[in-house]
Amino acid sequence: MQTTIYARYKPYYKENLHLALPIVGSQIGHTLVQMADSVIVGHFTDTTQLAAVSLVNSIFILILVIGLGISYGLTPLIAQENGKQNFEECGKLLSNSLIINILVGIFLYALVHFGVLLVIDHLDQTPAVVKYAKPYLGLLSISIIPLLIFQTFKQFAEGLGFTKQAMFVSLWGNLINIILGIIFVKGMFGIKSMGVSGVGLSTLIDRILMAFAMSIYVLRSQNFKKYLISFKATLIDKVSAIKIIKIGMPVAMQYSFEISAFSGAAVLIGTIGAVEQAAHQIAISLAAMTYMIASGVASAATIKTGNNFGKKNFVDLRRSAIASYHVIIVFMSITAIIFVLAHNIMPFIYTEDLAVVPIAAQLLIIAGFFQLFDGTQVVGLGVLRGLGDVNVPTFITFLAYWVVGIPIGYLLGFKFGLGVNGIWYGLTFGLLTASILLFLRFQNKTRALNNH
Repeated sequence: MQTTIYARYKPYYKENLHLALPIVGSQIGHTLVQMADSVIVGHFTDTTQLAAVSLVNSIFILILVIGLGISYGLTPLIAQENGKQNFEECGKLLSNSLIINILVGIFLYALVHFGVLLVIDHLDQTPAVVKYAKPYLGLLSISIIPLLIFQTFKQFAEGLGFTKQAMFVSLWGNLINIILGIIFVKGMFGIKSMGVSGVGLSTLIDRILMAFAMSIYVLRSQNFKKYLISFKATLIDKVSAIKIIKIGMPVAMQYSFEISAFSGAAVLIGTIGAVEQAAHQIAISLAAMTYMIASGVASAATIKTGNNFGKKNFVDLRRSAIASYHVIIVFMSITAIIFVLAHNIMPFIYTEDLAVVPIAAQLLIIAGFFQLFDGTQVVGLGVLRGLGDVNVPTFITFLAYWVVGIPIGYLLGFKFGLGVNGIWYGLTFGLLTASILLFLRFQNKTRALNNH
């Protein structure tokens, strides 16, 4: 039976992994920025500034995923139109996506600058943590605009199956971010030590360079010449814009519901103490790394699903999607085992504070258990996105995280006295709920397509 299943899905495993691995490389880039910031600040400053990184990242990621989600709306549309060989529409979609993403980037910057930076004083956080958090958050907010320009061209190229270039740009960008981060935070080569603000400045510079590199690649490469005939940076086409927003907005909401639950958990943990918040930052940073790998597999599933949907090849669509589920179950099972076995060692990557390490180690055991659910829910979202099915999955994410996850976490953490562990148990229940409901939705939609 096992041999038969492997033989049936083997071509899809190879196809999906070939597409997914470069996307994984570029997706990890988003997490590497936060991870690098945490490691640099944890080693070259103190626990208070590491807690500031945790607070800022938990807030900023909520703002950032709105922009990322809207930018992701381009990929399934490009994949579908390419499947139909409608090349002119691809150029129109890119034009409108670029304009939409720049406007969204400006809006999100204004939201942080004129909203979040004022509200952060009233979140019942440690005053010393807030003092360091503000300038760091201000620099990150500016970086949203170049990041979304990078995302526009990245999602366009990936929708057409060109996934390696964005990976290389992301990896080089992150190398620059790490080098500059160490220089600015520590204070080297005559530059005065900037503390936590240094990683904010290095991230901004990194994202400007990435936006420039990715846009030049797409606009000058022969690979995209036939797709860019109708591309104009000032072209606003109502039909194309509405298509992008109809997928992009629900995707942004999906990410917002999930990430806001984790951000909400971080804020709740911050009311317990700075040590617990620093431990949470370590564990969530490591869990986010495996999540972004799963997200890369999910993005590949979106592209393959969209392409097969455009070709009306529903048998390959379903088999390719199931193969993505298989891949992520194997991968997340391996990472779960690593998290559990190495839970006492991994926190030392970030800090040597012996008050923080034991708490982070406990959280990594819980993270090990929710790995499987985290991976399968994001693949489910990716497949459904490729079908253009975004509204019901958006409701499922809200239900899973804000009706199940956060309330259970609050009850276990504060009412039952389990503290930070209880809050993480709640997040695990939320991921489990999302995973089951999205899989059922996938089964229903793909079986219906194959029965027509």
